[in-house]
Amino acid sequence: MELMKPHRMLFCLWSVALLIAVGLTNAETLELKARPGSKVRIDGTSTVHDWTVEGNLIGGSATVGAGFPLEAAQAVTPGPVAATVNAFIPITSLKSVKDGKPYSTKMDEIMYEKLGKPTHRNIAYSLDELILKSAPEANGAPFLFEAKGKLVVAGVTNLIQLPVEVTPMGEGQVKFATKTSLKMTDYKIEPPAPTIALGLIKTGDEVQLQVEWMTGKPVGK
Repeated sequence: MELMKPHRMLFCLWSVALLIAVGLTNAETLELKARPGSKVRIDGTSTVHDWTVEGNLIGGSATVGAGFPLEAAQAVTPGPVAATVNAFIPITSLKSVKDGKPYSTKMDEIMYEKLGKPTHRNIAYSLDELILKSAPEANGAPFLFEAKGKLVVAGVTNLIQLPVEVTPMGEGQVKFATKTSLKMTDYKIEPPAPTIALGLIKTGDEVQLQVEWMTGKPVGK
């Protein structure tokens, strides 16, 4: 029987090791895709009255690695967690509301224009770093993370840091939630001053953003 030459043996061993490594990497990651049930809320101010915009559509996916909590009682270790996130909100899914009902199509059109319609169709977010800060202190409470990433609004990209609550919902579903304040001018958006009121209505620069993003394992996995 012909003996395998040393260099061929080394190549075969290296190939097997590479395949094993790829297999382990794939086994340690999980893709979570956007699911129905997400919520977006933006609260702002003006010289006339406060205003609210809501939406329920967030697309995209997250890929999480070992150490990411997928179960409510999962043991975890604080520190960096391997994860990637690419999420987006179609701007036309956002609508002004008052007392839970549609408020003003005119306000909606002004908002879409300020957000860059038709050139920029989405508000987008991509994750750069995810750090687990603490595990839940009570049953059903969220895991607390700190996220660093890029937020793109009206074509302008800013690095932002967000507190993120991660709540495993069972049956492979995970909810991501965050609250933060943003300034329109940081994204080169001039706060609206509608001409229908001779410019007398002034909108505040700072807005409060709340997001609940529902994700889950692909069906059948």
